[in-house]
Amino acid sequence: MSFLTDLINLNLSDSTKNIIAEYIWVGGSGIDMRSKARTLPGPVSDPSKLPKWNYDGSSTGQAPGKDSEVILHPQAIFKDPFRRDNHILVMCDCYTPAGEPIPTNKRYNAAKIFSHPDVVAEEPWYGIEQEYTLLQKDVKWPLGWPVGGFPGPQGPYYCSAGADKAFGRDIVDAHYKACLYAGINISGINGEVMPGQWEFQVGPSVGISAADQMWVARYILERITEVAGVVLSFDPKPIQGDWNGAGAHTNYSTKSMRNDGGYEVIKKAIEKLGKRHKEHIAAYGEGNERRLTGRHETADINTFIWGVANRGASIRVGRDTERAGKGYFEDRRPASNMDPYVVTSMIADTTILLE
Repeated sequence: MSFLTDLINLNLSDSTKNIIAEYIWVGGSGIDMRSKARTLPGPVSDPSKLPKWNYDGSSTGQAPGKDSEVILHPQAIFKDPFRRDNHILVMCDCYTPAGEPIPTNKRYNAAKIFSHPDVVAEEPWYGIEQEYTLLQKDVKWPLGWPVGGFPGPQGPYYCSAGADKAFGRDIVDAHYKACLYAGINISGINGEVMPGQWEFQVGPSVGISAADQMWVARYILERITEVAGVVLSFDPKPIQGDWNGAGAHTNYSTKSMRNDGGYEVIKKAIEKLGKRHKEHIAAYGEGNERRLTGRHETADINTFIWGVANRGASIRVGRDTERAGKGYFEDRRPASNMDPYVVTSMIADTTILLE
């Protein structure tokens, strides 16, 4: 194994100017991530300078076998924490050979919203809190839980330390550092209320870059859990019963909200979100009805309420924002398996473009 590790860690810059680019895209389920690598003649920092590529969409549930070619368009570049040196990770979106976005390409519509002059002028900031659960590989049961059994009730695990309370910290810290190395604006991590569940935060990031970074952060976490022999789950309610679900709370502000008098802008934006509650819920992740029950720090899925410092609300406004009269709010409805392109662009569309 040490010989294999030596080969994996070879420093290619000593012998070649070539670099390896790992092209990443979202697969047919809308939550799975796919990737493949290619050799390039030298370092690249501008995604528009990267070649387009293709893959077999019939093997990812994104094209029929008789016309299976899907084209990858590079959109964002990150440093590769696995190969290091000048090697890169490339976030792509997907098109037909004729140049039309395929149905699972949610970035295309998001880019249209984020390029709208009214949205650009408001400089929307996002901070996404991605919760996830680590599962034992062979039994698909949370890490640290007795197989076929349950740990003690929730209470000791949130932001905890100790071998009997915090399970998987090596994976979490490896992911944290790998994201920082990659150039992702990861702003923190913490253990969650349910044992075996963790959270990382990306942001504040502007516009579509928040979603690009979140997808690549998810990809990096998938790769790390692969090496660790642990299964990564974004299921919004992985364990039924008196256990917290997993969400992707999305913090949001516009320039008008961050300026003096912004609290009134925030309240008007929340009113708009309430009017489109059903549309947002429909786009906020599969299986969210199992999580949004009105218990375990959630509002009922059929009810829209907001409040200051209320973690049982659909929208939470922080005390600091209320006190300052400006700032941001948190949409607590998105599930952990939501598509960040959909959620971030939909919030901007509703709060900025909707009359």
